[in-house]
Amino acid sequence: MSSESQRPIIIKRKKVSGGGGHHGGAWKVAYADFVTAMMAFFMLMWLLNATTEKQRKGLADYFSPTIALSRSSGGGDGALGGRSLASDAALIELGRGGITTSTDNGTTEDPDAELKAVEAALLGKGGDSLLDEEQLRHVSVRLTDEGLIIELFDLPDRALFRDAVATPVLKGLLGSIAPILREQRNALALSAFTASEPIVTRVPRGWDLTSARARELRQALLPLEVDEARIARLTGHSDRRPVDDNPLSQRNNRIEIVLLRADARP
Repeated sequence: MSSESQRPIIIKRKKVSGGGGHHGGAWKVAYADFVTAMMAFFMLMWLLNATTEKQRKGLADYFSPTIALSRSSGGGDGALGGRSLASDAALIELGRGGITTSTDNGTTEDPDAELKAVEAALLGKGGDSLLDEEQLRHVSVRLTDEGLIIELFDLPDRALFRDAVATPVLKGLLGSIAPILREQRNALALSAFTASEPIVTRVPRGWDLTSARARELRQALLPLEVDEARIARLTGHSDRRPVDDNPLSQRNNRIEIVLLRADARP
């Protein structure tokens, strides 16, 4: 028994080596996140260098839209679908950039907000358009220093005038945009343009024709309850301002309804 108690106790310790073996996959996830972040950074730097200010604004608007996809209210009726241009202007103003002016309470607002709201309602930006698909083919809208220009133009077999008389096509277009014209208080400038004549005549009729068409446009708006007092200018431009390089192009047969800025001269 004494020999058993004197036997040495041997403890074996297993040595665990930490070098050169498998480390797990956590570092791979972290490295992948780092590479992705660097790729995104270099893509951003490339985009800033390779795009214009207008393109960058478009990208920013795409990723942070400020106009609701549908602004129609439940139970609303009429041409504007239960919404008003005042609400549209507020939606467009938020985060849209552009020139801002200070107000008495220290906030800023876009002076073009209401004109942009008209453009959005006509073209259906972010919602339903006041015009159907066929009518939209006749329409071009652009914002200028003078104001918002609503351009209506001929299409093959769908002319706006027969000589100086408005066709059903033009009357239908005016009927669709009249509600939005009535809601605005801006003064209006009405202009008519024509394509060049293919044969040189002794007395070119472009001036008389476009002047007569501008007057016909005014007459067509009055039954639609557009206030005559708002019509500040009627102009016939003949063929002097073509929008198509071909002066004979039917695209040059057009009219313009301009919602003038408050500070624009009539």
